[in-house]
Amino acid sequence: MCSPSATLTVWAGSWLAGSSAPDDILEALYAWAPQHTIAAGDPVSGGRNDLPWSSRSNLPGTGVMALLKVIRETMAEPGAQLRLVLPVPGDVRGLPTGTVFASDAVDTAEGLLIGVPGTDGTGLIPQRVADDTLQWTVYSTPIPPAPGPDMSLGEAEYAMREAVRDAADALMQLHTTSVNAADSDPRELIEAELADYSKHDYPESIPLRARRILNTADHVAAILTVAQREPASSPTSATAIGAQEDLLRPLWDAIRAARLVAVHAAARGSS
Repeated sequence: MCSPSATLTVWAGSWLAGSSAPDDILEALYAWAPQHTIAAGDPVSGGRNDLPWSSRSNLPGTGVMALLKVIRETMAEPGAQLRLVLPVPGDVRGLPTGTVFASDAVDTAEGLLIGVPGTDGTGLIPQRVADDTLQWTVYSTPIPPAPGPDMSLGEAEYAMREAVRDAADALMQLHTTSVNAADSDPRELIEAELADYSKHDYPESIPLRARRILNTADHVAAILTVAQREPASSPTSATAIGAQEDLLRPLWDAIRAARLVAVHAAARGSS
């Protein structure tokens, strides 16, 4: 799984559907950090959810069971949705514009929106506040309409199959231009990256096609991560930097799009 927010989205969807227990969510989150705390990101959320609030300070917060309580109560509204966001600078589709949640989600490149589109709901963003602790900040935020229809699972799966080939080509291009290319074996580095992804389990209820998409997206991400870490991937001129970005950015964009499709399908339990 690519992020704590994706893990929570998938497992919370399974839990709300009656396919997983709260302990299953706790175990899945433990793979990201042994300790999880929760605190409000604004006074409204603090009062609504009876949580400690501070202006961007790292409060101890409360136990992760309070996090599940927030999710359950927000999802009780008819039409409420769980929606993962994976924003990056220049692509903030799906975020409530002009909000603290949107700004913080871009900073962390992830988050979770919960609620009925077009109404006020809840945002969640994880932040590592210690080596062994993730703090989940709860925001009161408008829930915008979905940014548009997702790709189908079939389209996402095809896109990831194509991305594997394109990522391998990009790695070869960057690796073979490195003066130290013989000093490392990219295959070993990719396997090490994939080992980190494999620590994170999926619910049994996840659609098989969504699971394949997420696994393939992890594979592509591992290849791109290794490509960026190659000695040749430290360009020394503006032209070289731009060329590398042009080479890799479309693949990272494809990964984000495919992950969103698969995670949302998993949260809905659709195949």
